[in-house]
This record gives sequence, structure tokens and C-alpha cells, in this order.
Amino acid sequence: MTEETPGFEEKPDVPSGATSDDAEPKAAPSDEGAAPAGDANQTAGLVAQLDQVRTALGERTADLQRLQAEYQNYRRRVERDRIAVKEIAVANLLTELLPVLDDIGRAREHGELVGGFKSVGESLETVAAKMGLQQFGKEGEPFDPTIHEALMHSYAPDVTETTCVAILQPGYRFGERTIRPARVAVAEPQPGAQTVKPAEESETAADDKESGGPDEG
Repeated sequence: MTEETPGFEEKPDVPSGATSDDAEPKAAPSDEGAAPAGDANQTAGLVAQLDQVRTALGERTADLQRLQAEYQNYRRRVERDRIAVKEIAVANLLTELLPVLDDIGRAREHGELVGGFKSVGESLETVAAKMGLQQFGKEGEPFDPTIHEALMHSYAPDVTETTCVAILQPGYRFGERTIRPARVAVAEPQPGAQTVKPAEESETAADDKESGGPDEG
């Protein structure tokens, strides 16, 4: 008769080489089935983030291009203003020199531009020309009220339009800016000169018609 040992229960026989883990059910198949769904969600999230980054990059690029265009416009405006201020300053300086240039011109006309005064005067004229000062006004050119100032007026039979017959004071310009108009004496055609000549021609034609023409004898 065999006595049972108290506190011990009989366990089923376990084949040799097998562990207790092998005897437990495995949950691996359920994990493998959930993995593809997680990858798809992660990919969708990355695509959404990429789209946001691309949108933000496009906005920043547009802002940069707009700022660059504004900066270029600012530079051009500053450069244009700088040139305008420089031109005004040079024009004001040349305007102050005009009386001196007039004295040099009068001295040359009277034969007094000699010696050291001649050298100084010519140097001053050269510097003024390098700065862009241009002298204008010649006898015989048509009168232009935009660049000429008429101080004397007369009539002349040998002109067909209002003409500058004498330059009393030359004009000066700086670039497109007229610093001082040329002060001139002008002459206009004789009153009635245009009507007398056609009358004489009509009388000559009438005489030729009465005599049978100039070729008839």
C-alpha cells in the first residue's frame, strides 16, 4: 500500500526538451496583423507633415521674393534721389559761376584776356565744361522762347522767321536743365513783305500774258 505525500499534486507529463513557455499559447499572430495598419497611419502622418512643410516653404519663398523686390526698388529710388541731389548741387554751383564766365567772355572780346588772367580763365572754363556746363546761343538761329530771352526787337528784310541776330549774353545748360536762357536780339520779317512779293509776281504774269508771253516776239 502506497502512501500519498501530502502537499504535492500530480502534474501531467511534459516531454523532454520542452519548456513551460512552449506550453503557453502564443499571441504573435495578432501582433503581426496590427503592424501594417500602424505603418499606414505613420505614412499618412508623414505625408501630411511634408505637405505642411512644402506650404510653409512656398510662403517663405514668396515673402523672400517680395522683400527682395522691395529692396531692389528701394535701392533704385535711393540711387535716383542721390543723382538728383547731386545734379541740383552741381547746377547751383555752376549758376554761381556764370557771372565770372561772363566777365571772362567780355575780357576775351575786348582783347584783355592775356597773361596769367588768360590761363586762369581758360582753366575755369575747362573745369566748368568737365562738370557738364554747355554754352549755347548763335547768331542766325531761329528764336526759341524756351531757350532764348529776347531783349531787343527789330525788323529785317532778309529773314523769313523770327531770328536771333545778336547774342547779347550766351545761354548755359547742364544736362537737360537750362540754367540760363540766351539773351538775344531778334529780328522779324518786314511787315507786308510776304504780301508785296506775290503782288509783284501777279503783275509780271499779267504783263507777260498781254504781250503774248516772254517767248513770243
